[in-house]
Amino acid sequence: MGKFTLVGADVHDGSILVKVAVDRGVATKRGWSNDRDGRGAMIADLKRRAAEAGSKEIWLGYEASGQGFGLDDELTEAGIHCVVLAPTKLVRSAHDRKQKTDEKDAERLLEVLRGHVLAGSHLPAVWIPDQETRDDRELVRLRLDVGEKISAVKAQVKSLLKRNGVARGPDTGSSWSWAYRGWLHGLAEGGPELRRGARVALGSLLAQLESLEEEGGTLDQAIADLAGTERYAGSVKELRKLKGVGLLTAMVFLTEAGDLRRFRNRRQVGAYFGLVPCAAESGESSDRKGPITREGPGRVRKVLCQATWARVRHDPDEKEFYCRLVERNPKHKKKAVVAVMRRLAIRMWHAGLRGREAAG
Repeated sequence: MGKFTLVGADVHDGSILVKVAVDRGVATKRGWSNDRDGRGAMIADLKRRAAEAGSKEIWLGYEASGQGFGLDDELTEAGIHCVVLAPTKLVRSAHDRKQKTDEKDAERLLEVLRGHVLAGSHLPAVWIPDQETRDDRELVRLRLDVGEKISAVKAQVKSLLKRNGVARGPDTGSSWSWAYRGWLHGLAEGGPELRRGARVALGSLLAQLESLEEEGGTLDQAIADLAGTERYAGSVKELRKLKGVGLLTAMVFLTEAGDLRRFRNRRQVGAYFGLVPCAAESGESSDRKGPITREGPGRVRKVLCQATWARVRHDPDEKEFYCRLVERNPKHKKKAVVAVMRRLAIRMWHAGLRGREAAG
């Protein structure tokens, strides 16, 4: 077997610290700036080291983070085997958590990589989405972010009214109706119920809300256009046949899941979205289940929860299923909600696959 140059990299916004070793050899430390020039110099140095050692392959591992997968793209293009590791699945001792340094982190990643390449041990790597999926996620995630900001501003408006003792009258309509908004604008423009500072604050919040809602409408149209493309149209059509699943929910699911064919069974779907319980089974204790793992994209769990309540309210079969679970364990209604969410996620997986197959 030929030699391998193995690299554990601790990556930060401005720097990359690496520990480099050949097979089971002693590791050496190097540091680079995390910019185009620094990464280019690092790649050149690793290739030089590999050539001097007679290595047939270079393997580099680093932890997934908010920096995305740009480093993986550069390394793969340079012919280096890159592995992005899931931080939540890397085993850390209590001592390691208390003695955390960049060098020790890089050393730990190197050992994980060395165990996989040289001994075939399990590698807790994350799935790397293609460039198009990453780009589609940017749009859908931003729409969710705008929605959260809209909800936050609405909550601020209600809190302002509450602090100032302003109650809604009988002619203000339902919450956030045109009548209600008109009443709010009247307060902001000189209503006697509020003093000057509160009126200015309310006017600012209403202006923010209108701007965010306009931006949300623009993004909704962009997402609708994306959903109509060949890449998504078939799957979106099938997903929207499920009660409670709207366009945005469908697109969140598809963009966060990526290639649906990579899941082999329903268990993998539930595990990916963090909807399976933690297990605590040891010795004589067996089948002890804890709360759900909450691993994977929390955005999907949020839209699944919203869709689940819509299904429970409007789908008789889903309501019967939910009520049966609640009757079995009345003190833990959340478990029933999670069970319905998991069932919906699996149904969406099947529906997405059908749509993809139908589209060819």
